[in-house]
Amino acid sequence: MKDISCKLLVIGAGPGGYVAAIRAGQLGVDTVIVDFQKPGGTCLNVGCIPSKALIHAAEEYEKVVHMAQAGHPLGVSVASPALDLAKTIAWKDGIVGRLNSGVAGLLKKAGVKIVVGRAAFRNGKTVAVETETGEQIIRAENVVIATGSAPVELPFLPFGGAVLSSTQALALKAVPETLAVVGGGYIGLELGTAFAKMGAKVTVVEATSRVLPLYDPELVRPVLKRLGELGVTVMTDAKAKGLHGSGDALLVETAAGESVRVPAEKVLVTVGRRPVTDGWGREELALDMDGAFVRIDAQCRTSMRGIYAIGDVTGEPMLAHRAMAQGEMVAEIIAGHKRAWDKACIPAVCFTDPEIVSVGLSPDEAKKGGREIVTGQFPFAANGRAMTRMAEDGFVRVVARADNHLVLGIQAVGAGVSELSTAFGLAIEMGARLEDIAGVIHAHPTMGEGFQEAALRTLGHALHI
Repeated sequence: MKDISCKLLVIGAGPGGYVAAIRAGQLGVDTVIVDFQKPGGTCLNVGCIPSKALIHAAEEYEKVVHMAQAGHPLGVSVASPALDLAKTIAWKDGIVGRLNSGVAGLLKKAGVKIVVGRAAFRNGKTVAVETETGEQIIRAENVVIATGSAPVELPFLPFGGAVLSSTQALALKAVPETLAVVGGGYIGLELGTAFAKMGAKVTVVEATSRVLPLYDPELVRPVLKRLGELGVTVMTDAKAKGLHGSGDALLVETAAGESVRVPAEKVLVTVGRRPVTDGWGREELALDMDGAFVRIDAQCRTSMRGIYAIGDVTGEPMLAHRAMAQGEMVAEIIAGHKRAWDKACIPAVCFTDPEIVSVGLSPDEAKKGGREIVTGQFPFAANGRAMTRMAEDGFVRVVARADNHLVLGIQAVGAGVSELSTAFGLAIEMGARLEDIAGVIHAHPTMGEGFQEAALRTLGHALHI
């Protein structure tokens, strides 16, 4: 097989990798991208996209189930709702397939060569790829490591059989009667909520004192309320110990030291993700590490000249949109443009019910260093659009400096608030002040009005509360 030479080699075709390759191709950089799976990586194939498809299907099914009950407030009635999960999964797979084809088409349009196989460094400029037709050698002036992350596996709950990773949970063909979710982070609660809506009896087992520990308790409170309404049992300060001998229950140690059996036809383990730093020849390189992650600077350069790293392999936050932004930046740097990482914020979204959005600093984070702040929030219970959607739980909160009203952070919890994350991020990136947000005409009736009202309330003159 003839060797390939290129200016840029991207290892990993996830969100960060494929964006880097597309942008480089657009800029005329001779680019090759390598991955062993279809373009899109974890996010498109077995993560962000398929999980949101399943979450949406669960939401729609739950709505129909409620409509089948007598006295539905909207006056809509249906009979005998049923869910064919295998058909739902096929629909989800169809969406993934369309997006796979779309990414491949964009790479081709940008002139990027795609090599399917597993890549391993031989040295800082040479990579060997195991393909179906043999070994392919690629020599590159620059290399971007975009190998992503993988689910953390517990030694006493190895994946397989009744024990599922998030990837395996997204491929189930039937809803389990009972499901134990080990780990109360965003992945566990997103999928646990979806399966509860589809009819499973769900128990969440979290080792720390509360679920969603990355979000402040005020934001999490409406989510906990909804979990209770769905019949989800939440066990905190509880440690999973392994499967019961019968294979149909999870053994859990409570805070009091008691051992209890949690009924579980399936056990979903979502205790975090680890960077994929093995399997691609890292031992052949002299990369500086930052704990488990590859160390990078403000231009995503590693300790080796001509080698860059982006996305989950470089640390938190492990978010697809962070990787995409890094990939675009690196492509432009390699093309000769002046770029550096100067983002003011990276939005974080939790697709629970209700959804949670956090952009910038929380009130506690903003107070660090003795900074004086002002905050204000507006409840969706006072928002007309929220009322008409039967989505009154939640609020929008704004955090700003007390002296000049510069907005430092914006958080929201409520139905569909993920769609407000762009406006929140734009406000912070543009250096908006409370007066800027309050002075923008927000369309009525929309959930987004809560953003304006939160700013007005922070200024001391809310109009609708």
